[in-house]
Amino acid sequence: MPDDDKSLAGFGRYAGPATLILSSLAGGVKHGYALTKDIEEFAGVRLAPGTLYEALARLDAQGLIEAVHSEDRRRPYRLTAAGATVLRAHLEAQRAAAETGLRRLAANPLTANLRAVSRGTR
Repeated sequence: MPDDDKSLAGFGRYAGPATLILSSLAGGVKHGYALTKDIEEFAGVRLAPGTLYEALARLDAQGLIEAVHSEDRRRPYRLTAAGATVLRAHLEAQRAAAETGLRRLAANPLTANLRAVSRGTR
């Protein structure tokens, strides 16, 4: 992976699952089932096995995660330093986008009407 590529842009439709997997592994080493359960718990998203393992293969190939030796049949993974760097950059960019969107919604008169309707005050 080139040192100057600090994004998940090349992951296409796997950018979402990749973000969830990297975020889960930021908390420590996990195998597939543990990743699935952790992601479901913190994000409310259940990754299908095909999606999970395709994303794991891509993340491993890019050097963002690595397999850890295990004595049983499970294959645990851990976040690499490159993975932590990419995850941090991606999450900071997402935070900036989210903050901009929320700020714009708060300033939009139409949004104020929508909030009032959703609270039943209109």
